[in-house]
Amino acid sequence: MHIEMKSIRIVFPFIIGFLTLASCRAQPEQNVQNKQDRPPAVAGSFYPSSETELIRMLENAFGTTKKIEEKNPLAIIVPHAGYIYSGNVAAAGFRQIDRKSRFEHIFLLGSSHTMYFNGAAVYDQGDFITPLGKVKVDTLARWLTMNYKVFDSNPKPHLKEHSLEVQLPFLQYWLEQDFSIVPIILGGEDRETCRKVAEALRPFFNSKNLFVISTDFSHYPDYQDAQYSDNKLAEAVITNSARHFLDVKNELETSNISNLATAMCGWTSVYSLMLITQDQEELNYKKIRYQNSGDTPYGDKDRVVGYCAIAVFRDRQTANSYNLSTEDKITLLKIARNTLTSYIPDKKEPPISLDKLPESLKKPAGAFVTLKQNHDLRGCIGHFEADNPLYLIVEKMAIAAATEDPRFYPVKKEEIPGLEIEISVLTPLKKIENIDEIELGKHGIYIKKGYRAGTFLPQVATGTGWNKEEYLGHCARDKAGIGWDGWKTADIYIYEALVFSEHEFKL
Repeated sequence: MHIEMKSIRIVFPFIIGFLTLASCRAQPEQNVQNKQDRPPAVAGSFYPSSETELIRMLENAFGTTKKIEEKNPLAIIVPHAGYIYSGNVAAAGFRQIDRKSRFEHIFLLGSSHTMYFNGAAVYDQGDFITPLGKVKVDTLARWLTMNYKVFDSNPKPHLKEHSLEVQLPFLQYWLEQDFSIVPIILGGEDRETCRKVAEALRPFFNSKNLFVISTDFSHYPDYQDAQYSDNKLAEAVITNSARHFLDVKNELETSNISNLATAMCGWTSVYSLMLITQDQEELNYKKIRYQNSGDTPYGDKDRVVGYCAIAVFRDRQTANSYNLSTEDKITLLKIARNTLTSYIPDKKEPPISLDKLPESLKKPAGAFVTLKQNHDLRGCIGHFEADNPLYLIVEKMAIAAATEDPRFYPVKKEEIPGLEIEISVLTPLKKIENIDEIELGKHGIYIKKGYRAGTFLPQVATGTGWNKEEYLGHCARDKAGIGWDGWKTADIYIYEALVFSEHEFKL
């Protein structure tokens, strides 16, 4: 049926689903028996049900966009309102993808608007249908439900949910190669669910795949307040700190912003993405486009909804100037553990066969070794100077972290099996004259004043969510012992770190 443009003007820029307390858990066998394609639920309301009209609208939306990076994004965050409100912003996000790309899997993550349930629902009952044709659901969808308890195969959360459906025509129109999707809806607001989803999907976060995160930003404040809230939360996302993102979201929602129902309706999906990306310093979040419903001819400025497109690129230079492969990282982690196992009880360093050691580990480099016990710090010592081979620095720093960190008692033999080892390989120190050169999450800092000095690794800023002044203040006061404002009269150096741990490789 042909849809006239005037019929689309009645689309609201937002939707709040009535939450129904209901269980979403169902037996996979039942779902297989009732397997069927998922028909469009919001065609004719959120976007045209006419193929011709839909293509025309998409052409117009993409015509307002431009690509800002040569590289392909690994993930995009895009809005999911009616196309007349958020279509141009969504198109700007999808525009960052190379049209000729062929992806192994495209993951779609959205947060439920129509029902409340525990866990995450993966639609694996059939394919999705839109006015532009059929979108194939990847076989990986069923594999996830069969291998991770956090994922449920009940189709009900998907049947009326718009947040994933509205993304499909953008993919169908823009991508020239065939693709398949893994559609995931998160229920409730449980952070543990987000953590489990992130853990399951982390191995797939690479250039072979694409993550599409569906969310709108602020709901219902006036135009000016929406701009303030949305820009502040977008800046929090761009820091790539999941903790900081939540802190800013909670700060906004407990502030005095009138009529702010939520700062982001799909925050669980964005949070899940950030739990995947936050420890990868080479990733860079970039804001692509922002507007709210008040910027369109169809919305007023008294009650608006915010829309923002953000892309995640792997385009930062990392500390991996030593070309460390996965095997190199594993070798260093094993050297550190073998050193602890041998040195703690017997004070003997284990022999290392240099003939079998990769040349990359024989090059000089600075490094830190961090020991954790039940996710808590148990010791951390490092060496900045690249004056010894990397493998030897790791061996020495493993011993020092276990026995010389003044904040802790020396590690005992019985503690070793419960320790997790993390290694940070460092780039050379670079003295800076202006703190504007510091990029949180990318740069570690080394503050020196007289005989006093202290450092924070790059991941400290990511893990704490501190702003730049807090990062410097804590380092000056807590590590260098020169007072909160001591950094203002001290020498400040920055460096980068390639960070990897036993947890990453499940050693």
